[in-house]
Amino acid sequence: MDRNSVIGFILIALILFGFTFFQSRQNSKRMEAQRIQDSIALANMPHDSLDVSAALLADELPVPQAVASAEASAIYSDPLLEAAHNAEAAIAVLENDLVKLEFTSKGAQPYSAQLKKYSSYGGRELMLFRGGDAEYAVSIYAGQYIRTSDFNFTLVGQTDTTLVFRLPFSNGGYIEQSYTLLPDSYKVDNLLSFVGMDGIIPRNVGSYDIDFNLTVPRLEKGYRNESQYSKLDYYFQGEKKPAEIGRGRSAGKSIGARLSWFAFQQQFFSAIMRAPQEFANGEVSISFFPEQDPSHNLMACSAKMRSDFRIAPSVSAPYEFYFGPNHFSTLKSFGHKYEKIIPLGGWLVGWFTRFAIIPMFNFFSRYIANFGLIILLMTLVIKLVVFPLTYKSFSSSAKMQALKPEIEKINAKYPRQEDAMKKQQATMDLYKRAGVNTMGGCLPTLLTFPILWAMFRFFPASIELRQQPFLWCDDLSAYDSIWDFGARIPLLGDHLSLFALLMAAVMWVYSKMTTANQTASNDPTASSMKFMTLWMMPIMMFFICNNLSAALSYYYLLSQLIAIVQTWVIKKYFIHPEEILAKVKASEGKPLPKSKWQLRLEEAQKLQEQQRRAQQNNRR
Repeated sequence: MDRNSVIGFILIALILFGFTFFQSRQNSKRMEAQRIQDSIALANMPHDSLDVSAALLADELPVPQAVASAEASAIYSDPLLEAAHNAEAAIAVLENDLVKLEFTSKGAQPYSAQLKKYSSYGGRELMLFRGGDAEYAVSIYAGQYIRTSDFNFTLVGQTDTTLVFRLPFSNGGYIEQSYTLLPDSYKVDNLLSFVGMDGIIPRNVGSYDIDFNLTVPRLEKGYRNESQYSKLDYYFQGEKKPAEIGRGRSAGKSIGARLSWFAFQQQFFSAIMRAPQEFANGEVSISFFPEQDPSHNLMACSAKMRSDFRIAPSVSAPYEFYFGPNHFSTLKSFGHKYEKIIPLGGWLVGWFTRFAIIPMFNFFSRYIANFGLIILLMTLVIKLVVFPLTYKSFSSSAKMQALKPEIEKINAKYPRQEDAMKKQQATMDLYKRAGVNTMGGCLPTLLTFPILWAMFRFFPASIELRQQPFLWCDDLSAYDSIWDFGARIPLLGDHLSLFALLMAAVMWVYSKMTTANQTASNDPTASSMKFMTLWMMPIMMFFICNNLSAALSYYYLLSQLIAIVQTWVIKKYFIHPEEILAKVKASEGKPLPKSKWQLRLEEAQKLQEQQRRAQQNNRR
């Protein structure tokens, strides 16, 4: 492995290690963030809780006083609203082959969401949100401030695809919530209507508020990966991609501009709400539960949106919900840039992933069911495609090894430390005579970095790999484990990944193979570089990959194995040491040809010297 490759791998390792270390520092903040979230929830306690306290007080009073208190404690002046407030909730269901949605009449809102084609880790049914862990409330001033989640709506229409709920007022007006779920779709169309409310809602009311809150349970094997790939996204119409907060960190954001949609995104599944007429502004927040949460929850997400409103005899506002997987093609089919929530990297890495990695992955998936084999074929294809770029790097390393006898002679000729400069010049002269460009492998190696980074982003976010077994691994999207420690060890975690261990071992073998024929040197820089290549890099990569996707460690393992084969083939069939040494012998005593860059540099130096002399003559 030449110096350029080593530097490249060191940069990759430092980036990955820095990312991992940065995320791990956030664990200590989660408990405090959860405490703040609980305080906020207590401050926003619904009226039902107040009713419970009032009921307890009534039980302590004599019966006549309790009755009088109940008559005087009516919250709403409209008797139909008061009755709806005190009525009991009922559950209605919309279901197709993909999703089962329960709606509660209390607030005419989603109650639970089950994705039928998937299961959570351990084989349980996958609930994107469980019963009672969602709130979708509309708040508006109608003589007095009302919030739809405080009232039981009446189910006035139900078909296989549609539910219609109404909240009636005494003047004959009503608020209506309609939901439509079509076959083979994860999208729910929601129509919010205010009918006959022009006599109740004042004309100076120009907006209403929407609260959409979800508590998302843990669904995956590893908490660390699941939390780091879970976030909250929000999108402004016309932008290239959505903004985001989260990724394992509790956060909030006030949004002062109009926005099109927002998404509560778990690692592989999302709840998205879109306003075709756009939200006027809003606030979003996300709070992560600790890993030991007894309810096995992952995160609590909240969006408080404001929508424009103009009073009329009948006013309707359409909204759309998506409760489904973060599948690239599925999200892209909606045409609203939902697919941009999948973390595929920046513009260069994302471009390579979208137009190379994903199409190749989909192509192999049509014909092959084993995802371990698919990753192997993808690695082979990528290695073959970039081989012309990496050939110079491999050949430069092989040529340097072929020059070992000549380098040993130079080391013997200049043994003293003060002759280090002469030794370096003689070594560089030798490389030039042999046709070795020490920087020749730098650019090709850098060009392969986007591919490595694309794989780093693609595998943990690819839902196709979720819960796909391969060899001893039960889920390629999560870490594999051959030994669970039962306790967390700093940097390592609570398990041992065999793929990560094999990857580190093969990396050590490859480094040993490429450095075995290097001559001994007293240069401390060369010695430290060799130590970094042979030991530090494999160890660092093991600790980084131990907690990452098994598919990622498997890919790096295959990549190193193929690199070993490529290096062996180049050394055996393309690089002939005797020819290189003969070329060096033949060029001894002859001036080395100068490159165009060297000639231009010498001309510039001559011109500079002439100008300096002319200035000196003018001064005389």
